[in-house]
Amino acid sequence: MLATRSELLEKIRLGEDTFLELKEVKFAGGKVRGPTQDGLADELAAFANSAGGVLLLGVEDTSREVLGIPVEQLDAVELVVRQACEQSIKPPLAPIIERMTLPDMGGVEQAIIRVEVERSLFVHQSPDGYLHRVGSSKRPIPPDHLARLFQQRSQSRLIRFDETPVPRASLEDLDEALWRRFAPTSSTDGPEILLSKLAMAARDDEGNWRPTIAGLLMSSRVAQQHLPGAFIQAVAYQGTDVLPGGEAAYQRDAQDITGPLDQQIVDACAFVRKNMKVAAYKHAQGGREDVPQFDMLAVFEAVTNAVAHRDYSMAGAKVRLRLFDDRLELYSPGMLPNTMTPESLPYRQAARNEALTSLLARCPISDDTLAHHRRHIMDKRGEGVSIILARSEQLSGKRPEYRLNDDSELALTIYAARTEKEE
Repeated sequence: MLATRSELLEKIRLGEDTFLELKEVKFAGGKVRGPTQDGLADELAAFANSAGGVLLLGVEDTSREVLGIPVEQLDAVELVVRQACEQSIKPPLAPIIERMTLPDMGGVEQAIIRVEVERSLFVHQSPDGYLHRVGSSKRPIPPDHLARLFQQRSQSRLIRFDETPVPRASLEDLDEALWRRFAPTSSTDGPEILLSKLAMAARDDEGNWRPTIAGLLMSSRVAQQHLPGAFIQAVAYQGTDVLPGGEAAYQRDAQDITGPLDQQIVDACAFVRKNMKVAAYKHAQGGREDVPQFDMLAVFEAVTNAVAHRDYSMAGAKVRLRLFDDRLELYSPGMLPNTMTPESLPYRQAARNEALTSLLARCPISDDTLAHHRRHIMDKRGEGVSIILARSEQLSGKRPEYRLNDDSELALTIYAARTEKEE
């Protein structure tokens, strides 16, 4: 939408409309004074609640003059945009933010920021409420219209989120060697039909074939280009406490774990295995016993659940793994599906991402040290939480704990077994 210079210049000449908003950027003392974070949130949410649109920062709306943004201030302006989308809009938005140049009235190229918002599957609330785009302005959505909008968009989400096509992604983003592993060897279907049967591709509203969320997560090595939060952020800390600013005293190791989800799970387990302590106990009758801080089967089940059942509609949110001297913490974006609670997790199961869990259930475990338990990543029998709780408590003597953070993140704490030094 309005992606080329010629299209943008023509639209700027004609002025704002349903699909275009122009904003001059003002600074005071080196900081962005306008537009404000809340003002940007209202504009972008209104686009998402309507048919989508483009916001150009660095163009004055009345004179339609390209004023530009100082190059050294582009980072600050982009930060305000990202904070508006992530902090001031519920649920958050993940727009395309692009830096480019356009000529001013004297023909001099000026830096601007182009923000593109797609029509959303959700209804978004911003600081001024529920807004939509009416011509060149944003207006509150009337109550009857809002009720219909919620109904329409909830119905469109009856197709599970992991089965929805990803805008701007193409089938070339899928690695054939990765998706072919799920295909029956006897299949004579073409790639598009075969991928659609696997729920890894679907047609968008214009009839174009696009990878689905599940397709990118399982068969792309560049999924993060389209799904920025689709990775595991793993950090190993020295000590047991986090400082007031949110950081621990010292990071021993850190890794952003990317790639197909099955590889992320194996790599996350390898990260824990590399960074945890192992106690060596000598027996009186001879020989020794090595006791790790964490049961790796429990860690495997925990990481698998975190990536398989997280809410991928939460733009920018990522799975976080934090390893301390006395515990492992795992954070998975999204509230629990249906009416589940942290207390009911050992007794019930509900899959948020059916296509994704189905693919993981067909995905062999590549780590031989984990594959002795079962052959595939998921078994879909709902035993994972029970394994996490029982095996971790048996090792450490302390039962793991689940909790919800602000109804938007499921946190799991697995307590470490004591090391020989501590004994």
